[in-house]
Amino acid sequence: MSHSLFLNTKPSKLFWRTAIPGGISMVASSLYGLFESILVGKILGTTAFAAISFSFPIIVINFSLAELIGVGSSVPISIFLGQKKEEKANNYFTCSILLTIITGLLSGGLIFFGAPTLLRMLGAEGEMLNYCVTYLRIYAISSPITPLMYSLDNYLRISGKIKSSMMLNIFFCVFSIGLEWIFLRFIIKDVSGAAFGTIIAMTVCIIISVVMFLPGKLQLKFVRPRFSFDMIKQIYKNGIAPFLTNISGRLFSFVMNGMLLLFGGEAAVAVYGVVMTLCGVVEQMIYGTIDSLQPAIGCNYGAGRYDRIKTLEKYVLASAATISLVFGSVIFLFPEAATKLFLEDVSLLDMAVGAVKITCLTFIFKWFATAVQCFFMALEKPASAMVISIASACAFPLALIPALLPMKLTGLWWNYPLSTILAAGLALVIIVKQKNKLF
Repeated sequence: MSHSLFLNTKPSKLFWRTAIPGGISMVASSLYGLFESILVGKILGTTAFAAISFSFPIIVINFSLAELIGVGSSVPISIFLGQKKEEKANNYFTCSILLTIITGLLSGGLIFFGAPTLLRMLGAEGEMLNYCVTYLRIYAISSPITPLMYSLDNYLRISGKIKSSMMLNIFFCVFSIGLEWIFLRFIIKDVSGAAFGTIIAMTVCIIISVVMFLPGKLQLKFVRPRFSFDMIKQIYKNGIAPFLTNISGRLFSFVMNGMLLLFGGEAAVAVYGVVMTLCGVVEQMIYGTIDSLQPAIGCNYGAGRYDRIKTLEKYVLASAATISLVFGSVIFLFPEAATKLFLEDVSLLDMAVGAVKITCLTFIFKWFATAVQCFFMALEKPASAMVISIASACAFPLALIPALLPMKLTGLWWNYPLSTILAAGLALVIIVKQKNKLF
């Protein structure tokens, strides 16, 4: 049983059994995004690459609605298991799956019909607009199903199937990259080929995950759903922090893309896509390591094992800092090699190298705010997590734009690292103030 794993395993051993597979899972997810960007950039060119970078915030917002439910239910489910309330945990699990499907159906419809108008409002036009609309509408059609992949991954880890979760993420990475390469090279030679490759791979992984739960041998089991207002309220309350992180971050991306189009055109948007893809790989590794321990922290919190929580959090902070500094340094030292992976147009290389080197400074501080935010989420302290998430993803970046505007493109590249410094400072203030009230 998963609660035995989380409650009885020595903290150091538990960290290695959960954090390493979790980190590998996120690396696999990041590599999928990395290779998709490389394939599109190299095979279809700069305009197509700029289009998927421009569209990506809308796709993330759509998947964030599912993450709101998945993360929001995972926290109380872990706590219920620590309290040995299995029946309640199973009901939350089942109801959350149904909520995710319904939410995906509604959000997919909005994106499908609203994409052209929204994209024009954001500044897309011509060939790039056509690419964006095509890419988004394919994702919109699959929206009721594909977001389940991330929710089911959470539930597998809560059920103690950490290695199974890791293997599924690796399979998704390899399968989706292979499909996208085949589609882009031989079958559908535009951005729809990339979208179809990803969606087919997601669907296969969802089917495998559901089959694993069907026999009823895992910790979490499908039951007859019993919805209640209090349950839905608790799910949304706990999931609001990561949701607002993604929403506010993507809203800022819309502003950023508009500013980039103004100062540098499609070329600047393409460079921003390179920067965000590279940073996303490191950030996903950090988040994967931290997030993999959330079920353990929640389960121990439900059981009142606060000594174990403090020990686990030390491992979280140390590992997040190590990943952030090591991999951020590698990208900083070899920016030209990293950017050449994406850009077919070598005339953009100087701009991209400068942007990447500035942005890499983010990783000196990025890990701390992320670790503190996830810690508060695992302990059902959504208000503190929400303050950190909104400030780091949107409030600080927006506040810095007027001050950095005179520097034009260079100022836009500096926005991310300076925002991260402010977010780390805010997280430190909050954790110090809350230190004696956490348990």
